[in-house]
Amino acid sequence: MPLVVDPAAVRWSAAEGERADRPLLVLLHGYGSNEQDLFALVPHLPADLVVASLRAPGANAMGYEWFSLDGELAGAAGHRQTETTDRLREDGTNAAALAVLDWVDGLAEAPSAVGLLGFSQGGAVAMQVMRHRPAAVDHVVILSGFVAPGEVDGDAELADRRPPVLYARGAADPVIAPFLVERADTWLPAHTSLTALVQPGLGHGISMEILAEVRTFLADRR
Repeated sequence: MPLVVDPAAVRWSAAEGERADRPLLVLLHGYGSNEQDLFALVPHLPADLVVASLRAPGANAMGYEWFSLDGELAGAAGHRQTETTDRLREDGTNAAALAVLDWVDGLAEAPSAVGLLGFSQGGAVAMQVMRHRPAAVDHVVILSGFVAPGEVDGDAELADRRPPVLYARGAADPVIAPFLVERADTWLPAHTSLTALVQPGLGHGISMEILAEVRTFLADRR
């Protein structure tokens, strides 16, 4: 059964009737979090944006998830690259990306542009949305995330168009497996117009330095 983003669980920065023909930034939280988490970034973002923070469709003991990290993806097992872990990440991000696209398609007030910002697992989903439908997404911000394994029909178009993507992470991040970091470091420059920031000493999080880079990146998209 397809995943569905609950429209009643979306947190908005602008009221109904005030969203049409304005740039929209969609926030996709990380594993085990919820729609309240990344919404705290709103005061640090360009004021003209309409921000919508989505709740992931799946649930776990800590909160919500875009796809499960049980079984082969749990704990240390998830840091080993196998055919199974690749398939689980690919299938999970594909299903979640299609759910986000369905939500965007259902918006009552059409935005002037759509950007996606995702943290960790949400960052992988954000990039996957653009990979599935390049024309639907103007830019993507990946924070402490990764690029899912496999190929998507939109990859060739991205390599031709090179849309703007910001990829920022901490050099001391213990959560994202090294092979996923290597994939992002290789795949993103080949398919996007990439702005990359690796902050020494930072773990799995968002620093003020990275947040300032996010604000500049989004302001430049105006």
